[in-house]
Amino acid sequence: MQKRKSGRRKFIIQTFIGGMAAGLGCKYGYATHVLAAQPAAAKPAAVLPVVLSTWSHGIPANQAAMDVLSAGGSVLDAVEQGVRVPEADPTIESVGYGGLPDASGEVTLDACIMDSNGDAGAVAYLKNILHPISVARKVMEKTPHLMLVGDGAYKFAIDQGFEPTNLLTENANQKYEEWQASGSTYAPHANWENHDTIGLLAIDKNGDMAGACTTSGMAFKHSGRVGDSPIIGAGLFVDNEIGGATATGEGEAVMKTLGSFLIVELMRQGYTPQQACEEAVNRIVAKVKLHPHFQIGYIALNKAGQTGAYAYRPGFQYALHQDGSNTLFNTNSLKTTWNEE
Repeated sequence: MQKRKSGRRKFIIQTFIGGMAAGLGCKYGYATHVLAAQPAAAKPAAVLPVVLSTWSHGIPANQAAMDVLSAGGSVLDAVEQGVRVPEADPTIESVGYGGLPDASGEVTLDACIMDSNGDAGAVAYLKNILHPISVARKVMEKTPHLMLVGDGAYKFAIDQGFEPTNLLTENANQKYEEWQASGSTYAPHANWENHDTIGLLAIDKNGDMAGACTTSGMAFKHSGRVGDSPIIGAGLFVDNEIGGATATGEGEAVMKTLGSFLIVELMRQGYTPQQACEEAVNRIVAKVKLHPHFQIGYIALNKAGQTGAYAYRPGFQYALHQDGSNTLFNTNSLKTTWNEE
């Protein structure tokens, strides 16, 4: 049984449009249907467990998580093992191994994990470690802290037995050199090309929930930049009495509105997961100054197994493993076209 953390720690914690995405889903062979239309209303789960995640790489992540749950494993193990799949995939340019580097040419990783007890762990600006999600879990379980960053996170990972790994692939290095040759001096704004964080939520057959979120962040970001993905309440939040939420897109806007925490609190007030995701996007529109290429997406899962997903612009997708079907959906969005003001 995992040891519960202190009261103070408890206080601290409280869109690649269809063709490419379809190809990715079919590549892994797990999708029962690829790029289906988002359901018009929240669908209650006929049978638990349920796994929900962001983007087409959520299909294999969902399968790995569901395999753990089907074998009787814990929901915490499920979310960790789920997101480890894209973390280790060199073809994914926004997560883990294969992730595009920052402006200095280094791949830096951010991740967080949260369990059904309300405990959480996170790492940020972590270099040369293949699975930041597993380091984040070790932070949660082996330290009195919630987050470790940079060199300290790396040393902790090595002390815990993680092996140093060169994360810069040939493809990522080539794209970095092309970016340098273009004369750009600062990171691009987040858009559908460079913000595909993997966030995953799961609920087991007993109704217990956990979540995980991991990314290599915005491509060619300013060295030292950390987005929302490792921030509890921003990139991810889970309350086992209510549900969970996770974000993808421009992390700065998510942090300014604590979007994942907001969604869970809205569900606490009676909103469906879909309504809560829509309101969280509306909150950003109302409170945050947006640039022309801005994009954000949220997914949410409640204790009844109902799901929600919503984005600012079209193009965001989410993967849902429910009632034996692992399906990739196009998400509804506030804007009807990418170029709509």
